[in-house]
Amino acid sequence: MKLRRPGVFGCVRSLPDGPRRAAHHRVRPVVTAVTSVALGCGGLAAIAATQTASAATGCTVSYSVTSQWNTGFTAAITITNLGSPVTAWTLQYGYTGNQQLAQGWSGNWTQSGENVTVTNASWNGSLATNGSTSIGANFSYSGSNATPASFTLNGTTCNGSVSSTPTPTPTPTPTPTPTGPSTAPQLHVSGNKLVDASGSQVVLHGMDRSGTEYACVQGNGIFDGPNDQASITAMKSWGPVNAVRVPLNEACWNGESYVNSAYAGANYQQAIEAYVNLLNANGIVAILDLHWTDGTYTGNSSGCSSAEATCQKPMPDAAEAVPFWTSVASAFKGNDAVIFDLFNEPYASRADNNDSAEGWQCWETGSPCTGISYPVAGMQQMINAVRSTGASNVLMLGGEEYSNDLTGWLQYEPTDPDHNLVASWHSYNFNTCSTQSCWTSQVAPVIAQVPVVAGEIGENDCAGTYIDPLTSWLNSQNTSYLAWTWDDWSGACASGPVLITDYNGDATAYGAAYKAILQALPGG
Repeated sequence: MKLRRPGVFGCVRSLPDGPRRAAHHRVRPVVTAVTSVALGCGGLAAIAATQTASAATGCTVSYSVTSQWNTGFTAAITITNLGSPVTAWTLQYGYTGNQQLAQGWSGNWTQSGENVTVTNASWNGSLATNGSTSIGANFSYSGSNATPASFTLNGTTCNGSVSSTPTPTPTPTPTPTPTGPSTAPQLHVSGNKLVDASGSQVVLHGMDRSGTEYACVQGNGIFDGPNDQASITAMKSWGPVNAVRVPLNEACWNGESYVNSAYAGANYQQAIEAYVNLLNANGIVAILDLHWTDGTYTGNSSGCSSAEATCQKPMPDAAEAVPFWTSVASAFKGNDAVIFDLFNEPYASRADNNDSAEGWQCWETGSPCTGISYPVAGMQQMINAVRSTGASNVLMLGGEEYSNDLTGWLQYEPTDPDHNLVASWHSYNFNTCSTQSCWTSQVAPVIAQVPVVAGEIGENDCAGTYIDPLTSWLNSQNTSYLAWTWDDWSGACASGPVLITDYNGDATAYGAAYKAILQALPGG
């Protein structure tokens, strides 16, 4: 299929066709900026257009810094219109330090010098009297980070109060520190079940939160969209959500030289750790997924020709993936409410002219990996890297053919001294194994032996005709699942599995189907 997606400055591009596999999350739009950033389709038009809405006669603004690290922070702003209704709005304010805009959401953000301007997005321009909307952005900075003194809405100074919450103290530690117990369940494997510390089975339900695999390497920040309490509350409003999968980029975590230092190394690590801690504090298991890796690959189903971690590769590279998992495991060991998904979607067989046996051998041991030019880290090497740190976290191992094929999983299952391995399965309507007969013949035998987590499910037709029977079958098997993806990618629903139209949790048609599935679960 071809995925139409917003491109640079709101233009539309197409991704190449791929056999039996949508490119729904291989590449996200790159937003280029010199002195300003504008996000979203129509962003330039929104900035250039003259606002004709009536000036607001009063407003209040709540400004808070929801997370902060040594060189950056996330600002959350809630605007309340106290005057007559408006159909479009422009918010303006200024900083007194060297804060520089990196990435904004729920509006079109620009900055000139110290002055920041935000115009409404397509979906939140109308503000009734006493109506509110929330926006946010990531900024880089050094030195002091004072709260802005005043705000204007449509040119009129807010004559209500301007409030702020205390700015968090930046974490001085240059590397992540191990996390402790949380309200989320501490998990381990028992037979073919995930269980908590008391031995009770835990079935995970939730969503993927894309962004942290691409924004950093594209120079647009660390997260794509908000990562604060309000955003997690919106997820939980859909039903009994107890798991969120967070895709990661090894080059950003490892601080490789080609990644902007503001979004790499300790800055990236601390931001991820803060988000994981916030998820855990909300009773949510965090699944950390190695999504994009280094390695030059131009063979069958290649996502890009770059050696950098800018797209999906057939297998992780040994040079960076092993230190990545050693570092991640060191950061989160002792917190078993964090699961490590060792590699997003392997396709070693495809690189090897569809030689399934050699592909599974590559998957397990990293050799032979015919058709892949760089040294590969097999699942066994990555398990060894994690366990060498003393981390006992549950590990997810995605199967072949973009994690849709589990037929060789049991035969090639690596050795784990902690016996905490889970099979990761991805299931979309455009995959090969997309019928109940296939699920019964290929997936059910794995479910009978080890826990299975469907780390990505979805469909590309803005409907629920695939995920409805799929989740019904998974529920009958007491098997976990998470839907791709909780992201506001404007216009993407028609060609990709996108759950929401905004970060308040308003659903696409496909998202509405998944929301109904969650709400039908016990506790929903």
